[in-house]
Amino acid sequence: SYNWLKWYLPDMPEALGRRPSTGEAEKLSDVFTFHICEVDSLEKLPDGDYVFDLKVLPDRAHDLLSHLGVARELSSLLGISFNDPTAQYKIPEATTTNLQIKLETDKCRRYTARIVRNVSVGASPEWVVKHLESIGQRSINNVVDAANLVMYDCGQPVHAFDLDKVSGALTVRLAKVGEEITTLDNKQVKLTEKDMVIADDAHVLAIAGVKGGKIAEVDGNTKNIIIEIANFDPATVRKTRRSTNIFTDAAKRYENDLSPELCDSAMREMSGLLVEYGFKDFEETIDVYPNKQTPRTLSFRLSKMSSMLGYELVPEEAEQVLNRYNFKFSKDGDKYEIDIPAMRLDLNIEEDMVDEFGRVLGYDKVPPILPNIEYKPEVDDTYNKISIARAKLLADCYSEVMTYDFCDKGEVEVLASASDKKFLRTNLKDGLVESIKLNILNSPLLGTATVKVFEIGKVFFKDSEEWHVAYGDKKEVKEFTLDKFLEASPDASAQVLGSPSDYTRPDHSQKHTGSAFKMWSLYPFIVRDIALWVPNAVSSDEVQKIIKENANELVVKGPDLFDKFTKAEKTSYAFRLVFQAFDRTLTDAEVGGVMEKINTMLKSRADWELR
Repeated sequence: SYNWLKWYLPDMPEALGRRPSTGEAEKLSDVFTFHICEVDSLEKLPDGDYVFDLKVLPDRAHDLLSHLGVARELSSLLGISFNDPTAQYKIPEATTTNLQIKLETDKCRRYTARIVRNVSVGASPEWVVKHLESIGQRSINNVVDAANLVMYDCGQPVHAFDLDKVSGALTVRLAKVGEEITTLDNKQVKLTEKDMVIADDAHVLAIAGVKGGKIAEVDGNTKNIIIEIANFDPATVRKTRRSTNIFTDAAKRYENDLSPELCDSAMREMSGLLVEYGFKDFEETIDVYPNKQTPRTLSFRLSKMSSMLGYELVPEEAEQVLNRYNFKFSKDGDKYEIDIPAMRLDLNIEEDMVDEFGRVLGYDKVPPILPNIEYKPEVDDTYNKISIARAKLLADCYSEVMTYDFCDKGEVEVLASASDKKFLRTNLKDGLVESIKLNILNSPLLGTATVKVFEIGKVFFKDSEEWHVAYGDKKEVKEFTLDKFLEASPDASAQVLGSPSDYTRPDHSQKHTGSAFKMWSLYPFIVRDIALWVPNAVSSDEVQKIIKENANELVVKGPDLFDKFTKAEKTSYAFRLVFQAFDRTLTDAEVGGVMEKINTMLKSRADWELR
């Protein structure tokens, strides 16, 4: 939300006004696109606010999936002051607590919680509702809205439990066999032993990092709450989210990783917001943080930055960027060492700083210079060999087919594959044999008595893959490697010498509007034959014409003459018709009706006799 960002950056409109473009929102969109991330969409709301749908890449999701993170970026890029309105929240006085937290899995890296008593659950203040509605979120109640507001503001998910519905200690653990939970949206979920949950002494209260449960839901009768702000292992959350098929904005943030240090500021913001509501009875925060994050540093050389950017990065320019991002640094000649902010999980190695300088200063500064290298790729003549082999087999009246790369047995097993096709094929022959059988069954549709097919494709072994050629008919199928096939066919691998002559046919280069692909029917076909005696003077074309005139759209092939002989004064013709529908399986009655009509017309001719 543009107005939400102005909450942090009151000087942003003035700074954008100095940039060339039309409208503040459009100018800000340019800043996003050229320096931060792509803008998928920009929407203007009825109240004049603008909502940016940003395409945040995974490496920056830990901080840019929040208004706070985006505001920090814009503050540095636009060179304007950063105002934190949450700093004005009052820190509540806290009393001692008897809340107990247990971590029984190392997949929870930090867990903070505090009790707030004597709360009044009701409608949220108008400004909270407006903030949430600006990004498409509906208001639920003031406590839940506060938790959602904090998440969309600073990026750290927050959850609240009804304290009076919790029995005993809060335990973070892996689910047990047979455990289930009813989520806040009334979805019944069966849990596995790999799913992390928040539980009390009696029930599972929430799927950690994914979704809260119905049992300890905050509602209009809630008087006391537990605020939960935690940091969970991203891989565990991602697997649970996928296995449960539950997608939430909280899970999106956890599975892209968050800094455990974010729990502190989120708890301060959530507590301060509840103080603004008028809540007063806060207990101290319980913080279980087994492996505290140690400060990180990163070293980079200015010469390396210049080399990888493609232009000289001078010290003054580099230090200006570091200062704008509030990076504390020390300098030793060409080498810089910086203290990495806890929230910047994307900065780990020297090369990460190249991207940092490039996007801040602008990649448009990189001069368009082609690399000064000599590259001579090896000539791969596989395509040429395939073309030669294909031409040879087509010339020998074989038809090309393509069969599946996957089969039910082989050396290389494929993950997440169909149960009957778990392996990559080690030969083409098996698939070609099945193709021949299938094409023989369909030979009436093909209009051929002989089925000759070939395939050129890859076969796969544990340590290699090869191009093979297989060809054959119902009697025999042969298979060779591509090279062996060409060696065994000297005429196929022969090189044509001389200059080609031009035998141009103008009509061949014209567009043939009547040619188009026609889909095969998935329903079975029926074959019927007609044989009859006619006077010798009657041609097969004349008989064929009468059959066609009395057939209908169910005849998809034919009538085809397949037999002829003459005896005395008469000639016998035999024709074949293939019936098939595109929307159903034909019945004998339907085919019989068409055949009866054809037979009646043929018998009506003088001296014509059906056999």
